[in-house]
Amino acid sequence: MASEYHAPVLLHDCIEGLNIRPDGVYVDVTFGGGGHSRAILEKLGPQGRLVAFDRDADAAANVPDDPRFTLVRSDFRWIRNHLRYLDALPVNGLLADLGVSSHQFDAGPRGFSFRFDGPLDMRMDRRAPRTAADLVNTLAEPELAALLKRYGELRDARRVARSLVQARAVHRMATTTQLVEALKPVTPKRDASGFLAQVFQALRIAVNDELGSLERLLEESARIITPGGRLVVMSYHSLEDRLVKHWMRTG
Repeated sequence: MASEYHAPVLLHDCIEGLNIRPDGVYVDVTFGGGGHSRAILEKLGPQGRLVAFDRDADAAANVPDDPRFTLVRSDFRWIRNHLRYLDALPVNGLLADLGVSSHQFDAGPRGFSFRFDGPLDMRMDRRAPRTAADLVNTLAEPELAALLKRYGELRDARRVARSLVQARAVHRMATTTQLVEALKPVTPKRDASGFLAQVFQALRIAVNDELGSLERLLEESARIITPGGRLVVMSYHSLEDRLVKHWMRTG
């Protein structure tokens, strides 16, 4: 299943960047299909250790049978608490492959993509109380516009929010198809897919507080990585990229 779940991105560069010590302690905060974790384990010796994080329960199907490996089902913002509990501090390196896995995008029932009809969910952790449907059906128009502008970088966020508010006044939006239908009056014909991707990204980031988690991870990394250790971060979109670069300049 791991190979179908998510192909690891920039695998060689990531492993090289971690500069893995055979007896070191490493963390993969975005386990997913386990591709990066398996590559790290191949570099570790018998005394090495790898702790991985993923808040998606589906990732548990990809856990390797290896005594050096531990998977924590949690948002990586709580990394220091979990590593302290596991007696795994400090660490020699940390890897973060940000964004959504291809498995999540391709799973219609998860609601991450406008390509499939499914529940308007978008929760990475299905134990979380708030879904994308909750946001589009309950947020006031100004709040919805602010969310779309901040996380989707939509130029005409207020017009988009107004269209959603008008649609939900007729009926509650419960599926991805209903959301796409509600957006039709404001969807540009030239780049419909790009526009929809921005809206879905905005809702997903808000549902999972992805930037809040990343900001907390960056703050904690300075406390948990040993001097001379490595932090490797792969950002998927400009919001993550700007946050990481700002932290590098100021942190």
